[in-house]
Amino acid sequence: MKKKPRVIRACRPEDFEKAAGKGAEALRQGGIVAFPTESFYGLAVDISRSEAIERLFLAKKRQPDQPVLILIPSVKMLERYAARVPPIAKRLIEAFWPGGLTLVLEASAEVSPTLTAGKGKIGVRLSSHPVATSLARALGGAITGTSANISGKPACRSAREVLEAFGDALDLILDGGETEGKIGSTVLDITVDPPRILREGMVDRRELEKIVRFQPA
Repeated sequence: MKKKPRVIRACRPEDFEKAAGKGAEALRQGGIVAFPTESFYGLAVDISRSEAIERLFLAKKRQPDQPVLILIPSVKMLERYAARVPPIAKRLIEAFWPGGLTLVLEASAEVSPTLTAGKGKIGVRLSSHPVATSLARALGGAITGTSANISGKPACRSAREVLEAFGDALDLILDGGETEGKIGSTVLDITVDPPRILREGMVDRRELEKIVRFQPA
C-alpha cells in the first residue's frame, strides 16, 4: 500500500526556505510536489528528469498534445530554457515579472519535447508567489508549473483539495493555505508577429497593449 504524500506547512515567511528545501529534495529524487501559486496550486517536477515528467502526465491524466508551462527561479535563467529571447520579451519581463504573465518562447534543447507537446515552444513564467519561486531556487532550475488538477477538472485551491484529487500519486505537498483561485496566468505567444494571446488571465489585454501591438480584431 502506497503512503499518502507528506504535507509541509509553508504559510509563514520563516517556513518558506525549509519547505522549499524539502520540496527540492523530493524533486531531485524524481518526485511530484504540489505547491501554492498566485492563483491555484501547481504541480512541480524537475524538468530535467524525463521519468518525472511522465509521472506528472499520468497523475494529471493529461494528453500528450497538451504542453506544460515551466516556472524559473530568476530572469537570468530564461536563456537556459529559451532558444531565443526577443527584445519584446525583455520589455514584457520588466513590466510583468514576477507575476501572472506566461511568455511562450522557442524552447532550447534543455526542454523536453514532452513539455512542448512536440511543438518546439515553451511557456515560461517567473512567479510572484514566494513558495513557488523558493522551490525553483532551491532546486536551482526550472520546475513545471501546471495547475494541480486532473485534466478537465477544476484546479485545486488548498492542500486538502490536492490530497483529495491526487492521493498517493504525489510525493509532497507544500501547504501554503488557500490560494486566490479566480483565473490563471495570461499566456502570450511571442514567437509570432504580432504576438498572440493564447489564454486570457491575470494580466489584462489592455495592460499588454501598452507594450504589445496586437492584430486588429
